[in-house]
Amino acid sequence: MIIPMIKNAGGVFVPADEIYLPELTGFKNGELYNIEIKKTRNPSFHRKVFAFFKFCFDHWAADKTEWKYFDERKQFDTFRKHLTVLAGFYETTYNIKGDVRIEAQSLSYGNMEQDEFEKCYSALINAALKEIFGNTTDENVINQLYAFF
Repeated sequence: MIIPMIKNAGGVFVPADEIYLPELTGFKNGELYNIEIKKTRNPSFHRKVFAFFKFCFDHWAADKTEWKYFDERKQFDTFRKHLTVLAGFYETTYNIKGDVRIEAQSLSYGNMEQDEFEKCYSALINAALKEIFGNTTDENVINQLYAFF
């Protein structure tokens, strides 16, 4: 069971929302429980990063590439991974033949701390400016792009 908790004064953790209270009533006071605690990333910043991916993807126009027959979700996921690699956040592995394979680093909450995620976002902006928006002269697009800085 995962319940978002907030630390209050005195080291007491309380549910982030009253909706989780019924799930906690089954626990008895004074009993010993093992609890795994993970600090979550800033969810609004996470949404901003994915809005940036979507903005870049829409500008890039995947329908003009060999990906045009993929469904939109697959196009977006592939694009997002490629931009992440261009930003320098990737892992190098080898396939069964021994060939080098580059895979985008996971941006999930559990795989990247907030400070690294912020560095990744900065690198994503730089990669997008160079690879996607480099020849853009449309002031509307440029103004929308600046909103992500």
